[in-house]
Amino acid sequence: FRKAARKPESKKVEEELGPAHSESSEAAAQRRTPVLTPCQFTGCSFGSAAIWQYESLKSRVQSYFDELRADWLEKVRPQKRGDIRKEINQWWNSLSEGQRTVTGIIAANAIVFCCWRVPSLQRFMIRYFTANPASRTLCSPMILSTFSHFSFFHMAANMYVLWSFSTSAVSMLGREQFMAVYLSAGVISTFVSYVCKMATGRFGPSLGASGAIMTVLAAVCTKMPEAKLAIIFLPMFTFTAGNALKAIVAMDTAGLVLGWRFFDHAAHLGGAMFGIWYVLFGHELIWKNREPFVKLWHDFRTRRGPGGGGGGGGDRGGAI
Repeated sequence: FRKAARKPESKKVEEELGPAHSESSEAAAQRRTPVLTPCQFTGCSFGSAAIWQYESLKSRVQSYFDELRADWLEKVRPQKRGDIRKEINQWWNSLSEGQRTVTGIIAANAIVFCCWRVPSLQRFMIRYFTANPASRTLCSPMILSTFSHFSFFHMAANMYVLWSFSTSAVSMLGREQFMAVYLSAGVISTFVSYVCKMATGRFGPSLGASGAIMTVLAAVCTKMPEAKLAIIFLPMFTFTAGNALKAIVAMDTAGLVLGWRFFDHAAHLGGAMFGIWYVLFGHELIWKNREPFVKLWHDFRTRRGPGGGGGGGGDRGGAI
C-alpha cells in the first residue's frame, strides 16, 4: 500500500532535489539521517497521549451535570424537522469509538490528497510530503508523508484497511494510546525506509500511510491471532489473522530482498515489526509506566489552576 511516486513525477522530484539528487551514491549515503527523530517523536507522542487521556477523564467528570442539563433541554425544546445537524450527530453517534477516532486521520489524508491536485503546490508537496533520504528536508516528511497519497486508489485502499481495523485497535488500546502508536509508527516506518534506501543505494521518494497502517494491522493480528479475516472482493475465503500477518511479512521480506520497487517494503516491515513489538513488550514498557509523567502534569496543572497555590479548589482533579 505504500509505493514510490509515479514516474511522471520523477522529473519534478529531480528539480526539487537539485544538487542532492545528483550526488553519487557514496556521497548521498554519507548524509546524516536524523537518528534521534523517531525516539524524540515517539516520546512526545506518548507523552501527549497521556496528557490527553488525563484531561479527557477530568473533563468527563466535570461535564457530567452539564450533559444531564443538555439532555433535559433537548427534551423540552421543540424539535426541528429536517435538522441536518441532528442527522449528522445521529450518524456520528452510531459510529464506534475506533471509527470516530480514525475519521480525523482519514479527513487529513483527504485534504493532503486534494493539495496534490493543485499545480502551484507541487514543489512544496514533493519537498515536505514525500520521504526521501536524498532530499534536503529529512525530518518533517517522516510524519507528513504518512498522510500523503498521490493516487486515489492508493489512498482509498489504505483508508479502507484503517477503517476496518480501527474498532478492534481502539478497543484494545484506547483512542489516546492508539493515536500515539499510529503517529509513532509513521515516523518509525519511514526511518526504516530511510535506512534501507541508504544501505542499498536505491534512493527515491515514497509516500503513504501503509507503514503506520501495518503497525495497526500487526498489533491487532498479534493480539487476536485466531480472529477470522477475509478479502473484500473474495468474502467466501477466510483465514486467521495470525496467518494473514505471516503472509504479509513474508511478501514484504521477499520484496525487500529481491528489490521490488512497486511498494516501499522496508516501511511495511518496519511498521509490522513495531506493531508486533508494541503488543508484546511496548505496552508494558511505555504506556503502563506513564504514571510518573502524568503525576508531573497533574502537579503542574494544579499549581497553575485557580487556587492552586493554597491547595484549595485545584485539588479536585487529584482523584483522576
